[in-house]
Amino acid sequence: MLKSWLEKNGLIALVLLVGVAFMIFGNIFHSPSSENSETTDETAQPVFRQTDEETKMKKIADYEERYEAQLKEALEAIVGVGEVKVVVNVDATETKILEKNQTIEKQKTTEEDKEGGKRNIEDSSTDEKVVIVRKGDEETPIVLQTKKPEIRGVLVVAKGAEKIQIKKWIVEAVTRTLDVPSHRVAVLPKK
Repeated sequence: MLKSWLEKNGLIALVLLVGVAFMIFGNIFHSPSSENSETTDETAQPVFRQTDEETKMKKIADYEERYEAQLKEALEAIVGVGEVKVVVNVDATETKILEKNQTIEKQKTTEEDKEGGKRNIEDSSTDEKVVIVRKGDEETPIVLQTKKPEIRGVLVVAKGAEKIQIKKWIVEAVTRTLDVPSHRVAVLPKK
């Protein structure tokens, strides 16, 4: 029976055997290290999408750097102040206040029972939806206002800050420029 089947389907059996042989030899001579090896080409770098957290941290760092540069320039212009190092610590990214459609529903019900008692029931619900404008395929919310981030604290290290009057001027300049209370500003003399 096997002999008659082989005579009938000899070509199929031969192709099947050759295929099985290739699979076996492929697995034996396949090197697993080549599959997992990293490319040493410096131009081939993986590209990853930035997460929301990384984007926020970059925005915070940008704000801090901008504040620091502006303050450094302004403080070094003060009489008696020498070289300045400024560190600004920002709380979060900017806050956007969006336009909203607000629907307020109020319902007042008066109930009377059989014994003559009255009960007033007031029910109110508020529904807010952000107003969105469509421009082609894009949908963007309407921004009413963008608020700068709050400042947690400021450190100023400056030459000349050991003199009380100069230290007062630095504190006043920082508090008025950044609208931050004086207890969040540290001014120290530079060595």
